[in-house]
Amino acid sequence: MSSDSKSPLKPDDFPVDVEGQKITKQDGIPIADAENPALAVEIADRLNEVEASREEDRWSA
Repeated sequence: MSSDSKSPLKPDDFPVDVEGQKITKQDGIPIADAENPALAVEIADRLNEVEASREEDRWSA
């Protein structure tokens, strides 16, 4: 993995996606590997929900 994958996620990286067991940013760069595809989907969904909530809070402030 590139050193860029170790940097904090930015709003432009969302929504994250899943490719098998890999969780990837919008540009396709992997950011994490899960134990199995179902867990990868759950993690990605949670990350996307948190970011959506954060973005919503930013607009409502």
